[in-house]
Amino acid sequence: MTWDLVTLNSGYVMPSIAYGTWTLGNGQGPIDQIAQAFDTQYYHIDTAQGYRNEGEVGIALHESGLSRGDVFITTKYSGFDGLDIPTAIRNSVNNIGTPYVDLYLIHNPRLAVPDIPTAWAEMEKVVEDGLAKSIGVSNFGVQDLEILLASAKIKPAVNQILLHPYVYLQQAPIVEYAAEHDIVIEAYSALRPLTKEPSGPLDAPLNEIATRLGATTDQVLLAWTKAKGAVIVTTSSKKTRLEGYQDAGDIELSKEDIAAIDAAGALGEKRITVRIGLRKFGVGVLVAVAVLGLCSYFRIRIDKSS
Repeated sequence: MTWDLVTLNSGYVMPSIAYGTWTLGNGQGPIDQIAQAFDTQYYHIDTAQGYRNEGEVGIALHESGLSRGDVFITTKYSGFDGLDIPTAIRNSVNNIGTPYVDLYLIHNPRLAVPDIPTAWAEMEKVVEDGLAKSIGVSNFGVQDLEILLASAKIKPAVNQILLHPYVYLQQAPIVEYAAEHDIVIEAYSALRPLTKEPSGPLDAPLNEIATRLGATTDQVLLAWTKAKGAVIVTTSSKKTRLEGYQDAGDIELSKEDIAAIDAAGALGEKRITVRIGLRKFGVGVLVAVAVLGLCSYFRIRIDKSS
């Protein structure tokens, strides 16, 4: 299981595969699932204020018997309940039951209020106050990061973004920009082409590579994400899958394998873009027809009553 530690620009290290709690909800279920993640050697847990399960992360950590230093914890400022960054981070560490988090992210650039420089200054104060070892962002584009870096005293250590082959063309500029500025890219929804967009152009190269390497298609997709230099945030309720994701760290793809996945991803991205465009066009047509129908209907009513 070769998922190496990644050194952040803050000087701290971070495991390069994380267990995400986005879809877990709250209650006993996520506590059990996080415990299972610990059992399968996931020592990087990714949560958020908006996921409403920071408390469950803390309970699972406490019940695991692991020391605080054994586990890397990421949480995010999600702007919930109208709380500002200074209040939200204190609530988060209290919810988790820890004096600090390892990584604190702004969940989306639209949450950087009243503007990105002001919000980032508050994030820097989080580090100064010892509530987070490293800080970063999520879903930021190139322009967002340019604004941030223009006034930053502390660079963001991470930008967590949607990343898989069907969005790689549109995400490539931010991936490249991050690399130029020593900002680690974290990838969420890396397996989406298999879980939400099956039977697409990626099926052929993924199946061929998986068969040749004696791997599964999801392992190949994770290996592709790793090859792009990204840290992976993933999840599953099944222990066998979590074990398989760990084993994916040992898979080394050739340049030809990566190129084949890139090409299929680009084709799929074009098809998805066209499909979304047609869907929006169809909705627009339906709305127009409905409006015309209503206009016609009310015109007739007016004529009859006159």
